[in-house]
Amino acid sequence: MLDLTKLVDPFIGTRGNSNPGNVCPAAAQPFSPARIGIDLDDVYAPPGYVTNVSAPVRGVSLLHDTGTGSSLGSYGNFESMPVVCPDNDFARCPTRLDDRKRPRMAHKDFASPGYFTLTLNNGIKMETTATRRAGLVRYTFPKSVLDGGSLPHIVQDWTNDSPGTFRGGEIDFDIRRGRIQMGGGWGSSFGPTLYTYNAYACVDVLNNGKQKLSKAGLWEGDRHGQDTKLEGETHANLSRILIGGQPVQSGALFSYSSYPRNKDGSAEITLRVGVSFNSAAQACTNAEQEVGDKWDFDRVHNDAKALWNTKLNRILLSPETDDKIVRLFYSSLYYSFLSPANITGEAGNIFPGGEKYGGPTYDGLYCTWDSYRTFFPFLSLTSPREYADITENYIDGWRKTGWIPECRANNLPGLTQGGSHGVMVIADFAAKYFQQAYTSQLPVNLNDGYTAVMKDAYETPAAWDDKGRQITAYGKYGYIPFAFFDTVSSGRQTREASRTVEYAHNDFGASVMANIANHPKEARALYNRSLSYANTFDPSASSFGYTNFVQKRFTNGSFFKQDPTLCSPISNFPSCSLQQENTVGTYETSSWEYSFYAPHDVAGLIKLIAKGDRGNFMNRLDTYFAKGLFYAGNEPSFNTPTLYHYAGSPVRSVKRVRKVVFENFNTTTAGLPGNSDVGAMQTLLNFHLMGLFPVVATTEMLVVSPFMPGYTIRNEMLGDVVMEAKNFDPRSVAKDIPSGARAYVASVTLNGVKQSSRCKILFNKLFPGQGKTAHLVLEMTADEKAADSCGEGEKDLPSSLSTGGFRQFEPLPPV
Repeated sequence: MLDLTKLVDPFIGTRGNSNPGNVCPAAAQPFSPARIGIDLDDVYAPPGYVTNVSAPVRGVSLLHDTGTGSSLGSYGNFESMPVVCPDNDFARCPTRLDDRKRPRMAHKDFASPGYFTLTLNNGIKMETTATRRAGLVRYTFPKSVLDGGSLPHIVQDWTNDSPGTFRGGEIDFDIRRGRIQMGGGWGSSFGPTLYTYNAYACVDVLNNGKQKLSKAGLWEGDRHGQDTKLEGETHANLSRILIGGQPVQSGALFSYSSYPRNKDGSAEITLRVGVSFNSAAQACTNAEQEVGDKWDFDRVHNDAKALWNTKLNRILLSPETDDKIVRLFYSSLYYSFLSPANITGEAGNIFPGGEKYGGPTYDGLYCTWDSYRTFFPFLSLTSPREYADITENYIDGWRKTGWIPECRANNLPGLTQGGSHGVMVIADFAAKYFQQAYTSQLPVNLNDGYTAVMKDAYETPAAWDDKGRQITAYGKYGYIPFAFFDTVSSGRQTREASRTVEYAHNDFGASVMANIANHPKEARALYNRSLSYANTFDPSASSFGYTNFVQKRFTNGSFFKQDPTLCSPISNFPSCSLQQENTVGTYETSSWEYSFYAPHDVAGLIKLIAKGDRGNFMNRLDTYFAKGLFYAGNEPSFNTPTLYHYAGSPVRSVKRVRKVVFENFNTTTAGLPGNSDVGAMQTLLNFHLMGLFPVVATTEMLVVSPFMPGYTIRNEMLGDVVMEAKNFDPRSVAKDIPSGARAYVASVTLNGVKQSSRCKILFNKLFPGQGKTAHLVLEMTADEKAADSCGEGEKDLPSSLSTGGFRQFEPLPPV
């Protein structure tokens, strides 16, 4: 197995600029909830970390999310911080956030899969490594800090999280045993404020007798003058401050009288940490089982590194691939395996009795609106077992709560951004792996999946802000009406046009499930309803010389007129997100962008907005990009660069994708065009680099143009695929493809058989079967004219529902 971890740069997307990637470079295992890294203060840093060295360090915490834009951050629980106390005076130790925070040295930050380190400006080195629910934190105090008799002190925070949402809890410090157990409740970073999640930690501080305590106790403080230390105190039980404002600050404080020393005279202090969402006792068990009695930092790091290599080796790039492309690809591949968090065995927050549930459970789903488009289709290429577990997690959410989870964050229901896209995850998995599921090769109950999806398709929850869809209105009108009094359910009455478009796409996913489950009548009804996206287009709406854009619509059928550029990059309109008073009919982006969004029926879309004139449709796309309306960092835009395929011009798609990649992605800390969104952005990039693009909830992928001469995809259940870009031309990998560069696909050959279409390939035909290898050859050419069609006729265009596509599933009888 190749060591591919050395090609991963976790810092891509960590710059704290005006449009940050918000990724978390903390030490972690694949899909682990324990992500052990630093938290910064006085700076916008939702994942805890940004590259800005002027932002002071608050401490090392055990829980983080990655790639989210939650304004105040998420998690950041159970920080520890190495400090030096004046004259070793326990009462004068800096324990409160404002007192203990400290800048770090420049150019000392380093991270790799399973490891993170930095050095504070006083020379104290901070290092972390992790298992799934535990890890080790190592603090090295330089001799210069210890000179004069100073002892190493550690502040262990109990109550503070990044957003400051403590709602009460309990701490116990067994000083003789050297064990701190703590936990409590905190507020979700992206969910209804009425919910509280519980988290727990266990911190062992003696390292099997290698470290001996000098003084120990508890502390409490606030920003109004309290700064109290109680030496020898071992227990506290605090409640939420009901009057509001900054929550109470509290935790443990301890110093060491003896400790391991390095050859240079520095002191090495190691903490063993465990986390749980069930109980503090479970957190201790997790640490004992996963780290063990021997606190071997290098072993834990190497174990994590080995696990990362098993994931990274699932796609091998040609040795001739450009070095920057290699580093972009494997850094993105790393983040495609970091979230969501596998909290199996830790479902205590999610449903009654969850702490005893052993089935697959995942958290940090925020939000499926972001991830269903590329993250899950990318996972399907290499990871059937992980994909099965996560899909079963979505289905089990329906079993336990009555609804498919949509945006679960911090083990709590998150806010629904648009439609109900857990449906799309289940449908995408079923489209590709239904045979393995029905024959029990993969542990996903698709019969339950079908039932869950049908409930979503036909029932409205009492409150659809955090689950389900507003089917009452959608079913009655065929669109989500503006200014509608829904007497049976409630939710934020916004995003009417974009929710209609997304609901229609959800209907397509539901129809796929019905087809696979052998319910043809239901499938036809939902196929038809999935064409409802057309009902929100206003033929009289105009912009930049084009007409027919999605708009809010009243119950009487009339449209509410708004500028289609509102919420685009060229608009200064401020209220486009979920939390704001959004008066626009679209969510986070413009009508221009949503008017291109019908991934299951682009042929129907061309007929609708361009009267079937493909040239007009492509000119409209060109205008969209030329006028600055495209924003690569927003998920509804993901498919637009490849829409030229549907008009029979793959050459234009290739040129556009090259521009999108080179203008928005790079190997610097600012290398992402916005929130990673739990890997959505990185998997989009990797699809582009591989020359493919997925059509969600189908087996179809568009063939575009690879950025490398070849690669191998390894799938333990479906076999391997070896792609060769024949006549690959390195000059083609450029923002503007130079004349004469072989950038375009002249032909597609699979296992020696030339394919009719050069624009699409089917997932189930691409993979050869377990233990076998398929050979995909993309012959590259510089002849734009010869390559600028999908093949000989209409059948070679990418599929669309209204022209008879996406009905190719051969259903198996349920078992």
